[in-house]
Amino acid sequence: MNTKRAFKGMYLTGLALLIAVRGYHAAKHPQERQAGDDAVEKGLLLLQLTGMQILPLIYVFSQKLDFADINVPCKAQYASGVTGAIAFGGAAWLLHRSHADLGENWTVELQEQKEQTLVTNGVYRFMRHPMYAAHWLWGIAQALLLHNWIAGPALLATFWPLYRYRVPREEAQMLRKFGAEYEHYQARTGRMIPQWNELV
Repeated sequence: MNTKRAFKGMYLTGLALLIAVRGYHAAKHPQERQAGDDAVEKGLLLLQLTGMQILPLIYVFSQKLDFADINVPCKAQYASGVTGAIAFGGAAWLLHRSHADLGENWTVELQEQKEQTLVTNGVYRFMRHPMYAAHWLWGIAQALLLHNWIAGPALLATFWPLYRYRVPREEAQMLRKFGAEYEHYQARTGRMIPQWNELV
């Protein structure tokens, strides 16, 4: 029970850190909502919120999901905790860096921007979608720290549909706006995993 409580505390610390990072950058670059926003994307963002915060917080602050707890051997718990903490730290750093490098180009939802520029510096030099990579790391950290079949993998399960829906549309939009410049950028970078030639 003490280990479970400690892991919940680690999860809450990581969640607070990531919310603080996103909140800081959202306040720094406030956005106006556009009319005619994509209803499908709004639904997928709500689904992601369910897996990212609602289900995990229900698990942390109540016993409603305890029936789905996973019995993790003691030896594996230490590795799970350390790896989960590292994944949360990596997610927070990558989320901050991707926001900082994007600056005014960042939007919560996929929107056309008149003054948009193609960002290829910072972490964007190595991957085209570091913010999504940060969310995958976030999901991995959550699964490693919340040993529960529902709350643990909830973010990984609910982020997948948004990722599959949004990324192809986002890249198509960038191709329309930047054309050959974006094609060259695509050729030398991976979506979320850096290409070897960019690391050497």
